[in-house]
Amino acid sequence: MSAVTDPIADYLTRIRNAQMAGFRIVDIPASKEKKSITEILYKYGYILKYKFEDSDNKQGLIRIALKYDPVSKLPIIRELTRISKPGRRVYGNVDTLPKVINGLGIVIVSTSKGILTDKEARKANVGGEVLCQVY
Repeated sequence: MSAVTDPIADYLTRIRNAQMAGFRIVDIPASKEKKSITEILYKYGYILKYKFEDSDNKQGLIRIALKYDPVSKLPIIRELTRISKPGRRVYGNVDTLPKVINGLGIVIVSTSKGILTDKEARKANVGGEVLCQVY
């Protein structure tokens, strides 16, 4: 098993793959950054629920219950894209933070005040590393 060089990209890919396979629940190795992103996804209604579990390895596990449309059975998360990558970091200040579909989606930003959405970062008047976008 090789070491994951980009844990956030791995996190996003696990969620995308679980949705494509139609899974209800996905388990992801935990980190503080991933826990914050999970809380944001829950707060904005992109996932049904989540649970942080302790496992035998020191970091623990994030168990996420994915959310699907009750009628069409399509995943609620239409797109989950990594923006800043280890090879090419993308930063934005308050004025240059991207908007997803005129504010319908969210951009998750790692700031000095923690991991926030683009709207929260604008309100707090901070910029940071643009991690990913969700809609």
